[in-house]
Amino acid sequence: MTPIFRPPVFRPVADRAVLVDFADAASAGVEAAVQSLDRALAAHPFPGLTEAIPAIVNLAVVFDPMQTDHAAVTRHLQGLLAHPATQRAVPARHLAGVSYDPPDAPDLPEVARLTGLTPDQVIAAHVSADYHVVMYGFAPGYAYLGGLPDALKLTRKPAPVRNVPAGSVIIAGSQCLITTLTMPTGWWIIGRSPTKVLTGDAKQPFLFDVGDTVRFHRIAGTDHG
Repeated sequence: MTPIFRPPVFRPVADRAVLVDFADAASAGVEAAVQSLDRALAAHPFPGLTEAIPAIVNLAVVFDPMQTDHAAVTRHLQGLLAHPATQRAVPARHLAGVSYDPPDAPDLPEVARLTGLTPDQVIAAHVSADYHVVMYGFAPGYAYLGGLPDALKLTRKPAPVRNVPAGSVIIAGSQCLITTLTMPTGWWIIGRSPTKVLTGDAKQPFLFDVGDTVRFHRIAGTDHG
């Protein structure tokens, strides 16, 4: 497992979860540690395990309180951390098309102005990166993708915009995501993708798994419906 800066902290959550907290700030090493424990738990579950939810710096482990308790779950997790798996799963790679043309990219001119780039340079930077799925959160299918190039890193907008359509490709900070619902956002909208992150398959509801990699490529503007 990738070294981390402090030992993980195990925090009880209500009567049915343990939060394994690896760090106070995100880093590639911390993300790898979270995902390594998540894989180890999938390979070696304990009786009563309900769900494991990886995030940027921690892993929430949910259990059935009728079958086990915080102390037993913590001991199991500590055992997995003491004997980390040496074989890392090969992440799946995904290719997602993006239209950067009007009206799909309403914020592209402003992103170019704020970054000191031309719109074409913004697009070139965006498609040049390999993104990795860090976590799901906020809304169904919102896969947070780390790896946004430094040249495109911006703080959020001063105020959110309403009714941003599903499929919008948005960026803020060091992250990018493809929206799955029509919702407000304060992130910068630089394109739109026909890629469906929500699959409709109950066994595999999301197209991406945490740890997968995503690469974007430019497509012509299309009718997204």
